[in-house]
Order: sequence, then structure tokens, then C-alpha cells
Amino acid sequence: MIARPVALILLLAIPAAASPADPGAQWVPRGTAELIALNKIDARSTPLTVKVGQSVQYGSLTIAVRACDIRPPDMVPDATAWLDIQDSHQGAPGFHGWMLRDEPNLSGLEHPVYDVRLAGCS
Repeated sequence: MIARPVALILLLAIPAAASPADPGAQWVPRGTAELIALNKIDARSTPLTVKVGQSVQYGSLTIAVRACDIRPPDMVPDATAWLDIQDSHQGAPGFHGWMLRDEPNLSGLEHPVYDVRLAGCS
């Protein structure tokens, strides 16, 4: 009888990575997004508080919050928000999607004048 190599595959019981695309699975909805808006020209940052379903004006940007969720208390803290950001200037970049508080460079507004980051949800 010939011995055959056996590959062992270990599956660890690690909680599934939370997907902002499916916030209901691992995230808890909140009613308000706390954002930090930065004007890169004058280096002024402005805290913005926006209720889910509402929008706010910042410079030439209109920032609409569609959802804001946090992780449950038994998980590593983080927050995510679904944002629609439009610039009133023709051809200026905008943003449409999820932003993560702890991974701001993963998905964010790429704009020459403004930066918008998620600070949290409440």
C-alpha cells in the first residue's frame, strides 16, 4: 500500500468580516451620522451631524446620508455610512457608497478641494 499525502485544512471559527454591502448581518442601524468635512484650501475642518434620510450642504457639496450603522457591542467597534455626495460644479467628482470610520482610505471622496470622513454614528 502506498501512503498518500494528506492535506489538512483547518477552518477557524472567526466571525465573518462585516460587509458594508450587507449591513443587516453584522451591523446595528443608528439614526445619525457624524462626519468631518475638510476644506483642503484653507485647512479648516467642520464637524457635521446629519440624520439618516437627510442631507447637508458643505461648500459646493451636498452630502446625503442613506444609512449609518455601528458594530454590535460584542464586536470590534467600527461605524459605516452609506453616503451620496454631489458637487454642484459641472464635472466635479462625487461619491456614492459605503464609508468606513476605521478604514477611511478604503472608500472615500476623491475631490481636489474637499475631504469628507465618517467620525461615527449615533
